[in-house]
Amino acid sequence: MKHYSKQKRMLVAVDSIIFGFDGHELKLLLIQRGFEPEKGKWSLMGGFVQPDEDFEAAGARILKQLTGLKNVYIEQLHAFGEPNRDPEERTISIAYFALIDIHKYEKQISDDFHAEWFSLKKTPKLIFDHSRMVKMAQEKLRYKAAFHPILFELLPEKFTLPQLYNLYTGVYDTVLDKRNFTRKILSTKLLIKQKEKEKEGSKKGAFYYKLDKRRYDSQFHAFLNFIPNPDNLK
Repeated sequence: MKHYSKQKRMLVAVDSIIFGFDGHELKLLLIQRGFEPEKGKWSLMGGFVQPDEDFEAAGARILKQLTGLKNVYIEQLHAFGEPNRDPEERTISIAYFALIDIHKYEKQISDDFHAEWFSLKKTPKLIFDHSRMVKMAQEKLRYKAAFHPILFELLPEKFTLPQLYNLYTGVYDTVLDKRNFTRKILSTKLLIKQKEKEKEGSKKGAFYYKLDKRRYDSQFHAFLNFIPNPDNLK
């Protein structure tokens, strides 16, 4: 320890950017901060890494505290370490983003944190550098979704093609050609058409589909370049 005795200590936190989809638009889960600094203001869900935890364990614990979720899609995003990012004390934040189906877990979200879902187009002002974290997570999600079918993590077990279209247009914040989108998504052969229809959207109704999980696990390459040039969409 004597080699480290002259070094200053700093805190390490984990912040979670939790994306959800309600069938119509992409949303972000935020909480009202319960302590100073910035008490009462909107924030990402976060917490400090404990001495016996690695970053992944801390991220999973924090996600479970808020949503009751385990074994969901969660991925490390970036380390944020600007010296003055937290006015209280020098704190490094390891940011993660998670993808969940809102309807599947909405009853499990803890009321203790005053959590609320916000449309990504109408998010309130966030504390510290949390807006930067969200922006970076959106960019990472867009990039990955162009090459891998990770957006299915946001969908219920059964979904319609219009719901899938809404999800992709929400993620990329753009209008995609519906016929071309449908043709490309069906050509991946990752979807299994069901006999039932969802009839809330129209009288005719839209057939439900399920993800072929066996193909999903073994044929990620089917999604290569599904969205060409994802950074250049308007």
